[in-house]
Amino acid sequence: MVRRQRRTVIQAPFVSGLVLAGLLLAGCGSPVVPPATSGAAPAPDATTGAPSPGKTESGNTESGTAEGTQGTPPSDAATGTAPGTTTPATSPAAGAPPSSSGWKTFTTSDGTLSFDYPATWVIRDPAGEAPLGGEFVDVVNAAGKQMAALRTNIVTGAECGDQQPYLLIDSEPMQALTEPGVADQTVPRFVFEGRGDATAKDASPPTIASYGITMMPEETGPLSCPMFQLFLWPPSGALFGQAYDPAKNTTPGDPGLPYLEKAKLYATTAEYQDVRKMITSLRPAKGAVTGTVTEPAN
Repeated sequence: MVRRQRRTVIQAPFVSGLVLAGLLLAGCGSPVVPPATSGAAPAPDATTGAPSPGKTESGNTESGTAEGTQGTPPSDAATGTAPGTTTPATSPAAGAPPSSSGWKTFTTSDGTLSFDYPATWVIRDPAGEAPLGGEFVDVVNAAGKQMAALRTNIVTGAECGDQQPYLLIDSEPMQALTEPGVADQTVPRFVFEGRGDATAKDASPPTIASYGITMMPEETGPLSCPMFQLFLWPPSGALFGQAYDPAKNTTPGDPGLPYLEKAKLYATTAEYQDVRKMITSLRPAKGAVTGTVTEPAN
């Protein structure tokens, strides 16, 4: 069991220098959030066309599309919750857009994890090239923008420094990732959450929003410890998600809105529905051929 007062240790090569430099909370400990960008592989050039969605970095070819499992839409909190409140985000939002209809399933090269993703998106999987071992997978949309990163073999732990105003935008338990035989472990949850100043125009410590998987219990008050978006996965821990970035995450509304307001608006978009459905589909692979891309089961 990982408790709230343990030290956070991240193997630095797994988190980009941008994240380490830009997401540390001054005087508040180190938030553990998925990377904003990845150095594993360059994103496709949107002006020259994204790489074919039918190929992975290892050359595997996809074979058709199929309807994936449906995730729960974001809650009304996505449009009405302000920092300092902790309304659970588990009820569907009125008029939430549907996710994409064509989906594939990706299985990591070590054969341990699988997830579904839109057929028009691209998997960057330089198998065997990640420093210090582990999986180093990026998911890029058709416009060449990174939507999420999957990293494994990360040392887990948590340390609570100075607390910040807390914003819960969306949340869903992920029972499939619960470590077997650990009865007192908190069930991992998908979360889209924020910290910091509700009036800040841009992401700047301590103001940040991120979507990913956490094993921390849901907050019950207006303040929270720094973000901890990791979950237990052999041999240590893993992450799957990304820091919210209006330059990469297509967001409606006035570009001049405060950063956390943009994050709440993003949760109402079809793109977010795809991101959410993809991350919440993460599960232990069963009988899969390693390093392959396949159609998801109906």
